[in-house]
Amino acid sequence: MIIVNIADMLKKEFIIEELKSKTKREVLFELSEVFLQGNCNIDSDSMVKVLLEREKLGSTGIGDGIAIPHGKLPGLENLVVSFGRSKKGIEFDSLDGKPVHIFFLLMAPENSAGQHLKALAKISRMLKEETFRNDLMKMQTSDEIYSLIDQKNKTCI
Repeated sequence: MIIVNIADMLKKEFIIEELKSKTKREVLFELSEVFLQGNCNIDSDSMVKVLLEREKLGSTGIGDGIAIPHGKLPGLENLVVSFGRSKKGIEFDSLDGKPVHIFFLLMAPENSAGQHLKALAKISRMLKEETFRNDLMKMQTSDEIYSLIDQKNKTCI
């Protein structure tokens, strides 16, 4: 059994405490660009293209102020996760029609179906808990956000 550790895929430099974006495309680009800081060999334009194609299949805005945009990228070696937060909320064509405040972006290598789906499922389970979502919105720094995600990751099976 593969145990998925979200905290291993999410580095502190992949956390955006307050997104500047105002549109879906801008959010996807902003969340993709952070991977460049982590020395990931990723072309953010290609990543955004993959993510927008995925969005055409149905919004990854799942409701309750949450979006988990995801996709697979050729040439990527490992799963990577970025996190972004918008206190104002961003229109993201969510299933419930409400703005999104919490974003987890997940990119996976092309051949990682099992691990990719397990990571998506784990992030979804973590975010089901309203207290956790509220706590994510209250945290002040990326260190606090990372610690909270790491702690939740360890208790969420």
